[in-house]
Amino acid sequence: MSTNKKYSIKHTDKETLAKWLKLMLVGRAIDNRAPNYLKQAIGWSYHAPFAGHDGIQLAIGQIFDREHDHLFPYYRDMLTTHSAGLTAEELILNGISRDTDVAGGGRHMSNHFAKPEWNIHNVSSCTGNHTLHAVGLARAMKKYKVPGVAISSQGESSVSEGYVYEAINGASTEKLPVIFVFQDNGYGISVPKADQTANRKVANNFSGFKNLEIFHCNGKDVFDSMNTMTAAKAYVAEHEHPVIVHANCVRIHSHSNSDRHDLYRDDYELNYVNEYDPLAKFRRLLLRYERFTGAELEAIEAEAKEVVKAAHKFGMNAPQPTPESIHDFVIPEPYVSDKYPEGLHNHEGEPKKLIEGLNETLKAEFRHNPDTFIWGQDVAHKEKGGIFNVTKGMQQEFGKERVFNGPIAEDFIMGTANGMSRFNDKLRIVVEGAEFADYFWPAMEQFVETSHEYWRTKGQFSPNITVRLASGGYIGGGLYHSQTIEGSLTPLPGIRVVYPSYADDAAGLLRTSIRSRGLTLFLEPKALYNSSKVLSPIPDDFEVPFGKARLRREGADLSIITYGNTTPMCVDLADKFAENGIASVEVLDLRSLSPLDTEAIMATVKKTGKVLVVHEDKVFGGFGGEVAAMINDMTFEYLDAPVKRVGSTFTPVGFNRILEAAVLPDLTRIENAATALLNY
Repeated sequence: MSTNKKYSIKHTDKETLAKWLKLMLVGRAIDNRAPNYLKQAIGWSYHAPFAGHDGIQLAIGQIFDREHDHLFPYYRDMLTTHSAGLTAEELILNGISRDTDVAGGGRHMSNHFAKPEWNIHNVSSCTGNHTLHAVGLARAMKKYKVPGVAISSQGESSVSEGYVYEAINGASTEKLPVIFVFQDNGYGISVPKADQTANRKVANNFSGFKNLEIFHCNGKDVFDSMNTMTAAKAYVAEHEHPVIVHANCVRIHSHSNSDRHDLYRDDYELNYVNEYDPLAKFRRLLLRYERFTGAELEAIEAEAKEVVKAAHKFGMNAPQPTPESIHDFVIPEPYVSDKYPEGLHNHEGEPKKLIEGLNETLKAEFRHNPDTFIWGQDVAHKEKGGIFNVTKGMQQEFGKERVFNGPIAEDFIMGTANGMSRFNDKLRIVVEGAEFADYFWPAMEQFVETSHEYWRTKGQFSPNITVRLASGGYIGGGLYHSQTIEGSLTPLPGIRVVYPSYADDAAGLLRTSIRSRGLTLFLEPKALYNSSKVLSPIPDDFEVPFGKARLRREGADLSIITYGNTTPMCVDLADKFAENGIASVEVLDLRSLSPLDTEAIMATVKKTGKVLVVHEDKVFGGFGGEVAAMINDMTFEYLDAPVKRVGSTFTPVGFNRILEAAVLPDLTRIENAATALLNY
């Protein structure tokens, strides 16, 4: 799309031209200097030079309004962030990873510039994934009717990532105020763009998208870039839907300091890109059109050198992070219940199903906090509320602004939750991450990303998200409908993982999850949604704290430690053994896997001396292995027998009921293992 020209060498005022030149000079001086820090073993072990992107990066920063806009830069956006307001000192502190780095105190890779307090967001090394965060944040901007745009910047090669297509598709579908900037320098490290896409200009891959406008500009030229970015921002405000700005650039240097571009670029190309140096061109224009004298330019250049010199001195005197600080900001402190500190109650009301507990608690929390939202696949269509109707009736009560469907794109569901939660710390996001837990794998990139946001930003951003997943088997679902995934996800720091078995615990843990800051994985045993075995009275305000197990049966001869679908089986076995006078079996329901109630585990081990760990997941690689290892480490001297485990076979889950039964643990297997331990 063409733009109306506002800026030109002849008509832009001299003060503005001088400001731009100084920004470009300071940025380029640091860009050129960065490799020297590595050579001197000071830092900056990752540096992606921006030289050749000067025009578009200056323009992005200049149109950015820190009061209303949100900027998601990528690792090459040094000049972008400097133009947006980051000082030379802040750029260098990030490069040499000092504790006072405003992006996150040296916790993230160098060249990842950010200043969260100014809405310049900390993004990760997973290139292009921040497009989803920009879309989620723009969704919040639209819903809360605030002015401004979300700007997502990236190289053209990262557009090949599937989540970028999901982001642009979602932004155009929801008509969100996003500017997607593609800085096209022709290479993804050493891979030419011809190997990435058939279109010479990758933005044209999206030309058929409705509610999306595409702008093209010369990213090497300051004025064309300024005019295009100004027009793009105005277009978003006027038409209320997203745009793409495709900026043609050149990459003057290697991709990064670990790349040798002379191995894949010939002398002709290397000479060509140097000839098109945007900074040199801008300087020539200032002289040619007599906007500045040579002496005036030399004075500005001298000023820029002094700025960089002072910033270097400042950075060298800045403190390093301390080793012990690694434990700070792993996950926010959770919501704490005053009335139910142990997650127990004596309520005598009518027993309710687990699914009722979830549904009623969701509605209660949405009434409690009007800044609570939920979305996912199939969660809000007419009378239906998800594949299992957990969200039934919610859209009718709370409206489409707060309860809505997402596309069949799990990464989009998770990634936009990350982005939307950045808008305001009061927001609480609940997502049905996938219709079944087994389908969550496409969202894993965003889930992992979100797990370290709080730590990576040094506590500046907390993703306040509860991810609900219907988990487990015993429904005859087979692959993608009957597996449980906690064994793969609990090793991630920065998340909480809960897996209730009974209706009251499901309600109480859900309330605590939603009210807490931070990321919580809420696994729901779908086979127990309507089971009479897990009915329970539920106080209207019930809360269950994280990291508190629940003793389901007291015993003296054997401890069974369990959670999820296998908990009622273990309770049935304990009752059976007690009724028949066989043994006194204690059943400990973990409820919370991370954090884990180590005190309750040690107490039951010390009490009985024999332990059986039971869960639905596979024995090999399952969460029970961590529990067993912890018991051996902390309470070995109290054991009268080896810690044994019961779980699924090391196979996928079969669809045929005969195959499913052969895979999943059942009462018989648990009884056989318990009997063997009792007789040990």
